[in-house]
Amino acid sequence: MEERTNSISRADEAERLFRQGYNCSQSVFAAFSDIVGMTTGQAAKLASPFGAGFGKMREVCGAVSGMTMLAGYLLGYTEPTDQTGKKALYDKVQAMCHAFEETEGSLICRELLGLKKGEDLGEPAVRTEEYYRSRPCVRVCRRAAQIAEQCILNRE
Repeated sequence: MEERTNSISRADEAERLFRQGYNCSQSVFAAFSDIVGMTTGQAAKLASPFGAGFGKMREVCGAVSGMTMLAGYLLGYTEPTDQTGKKALYDKVQAMCHAFEETEGSLICRELLGLKKGEDLGEPAVRTEEYYRSRPCVRVCRRAAQIAEQCILNRE
């Protein structure tokens, strides 16, 4: 397990990971890898299929997926009959998603990118400064990490 050796915020860590080339889901979930007891690589592997709106399908934003994966890992239930645990988790996920949607306007990747259903942006874009300026991805990774930190770690 890797330890965080610096005192940067989780939002800063999510941005740093995204700028290294990780997808949005990996960036958010791996920003908390020390909390879940995984290396950055392990967390990135687990979150890898959720990038670009679920395997580049442009559905639920990968940053939201990473945020909710963290909620499941830290607050999830394991007993199928645990109705109290299920309700508490779903309430928390809904609150987090509402907070994200309130500031970002949508939970859907294609909507955040201004695309229509079925429309895409081509095969992986080279991560240049223009890429970062033209897409909301850095901002939404930061926002998802902030919400996760507030709602899960600080138990709001």
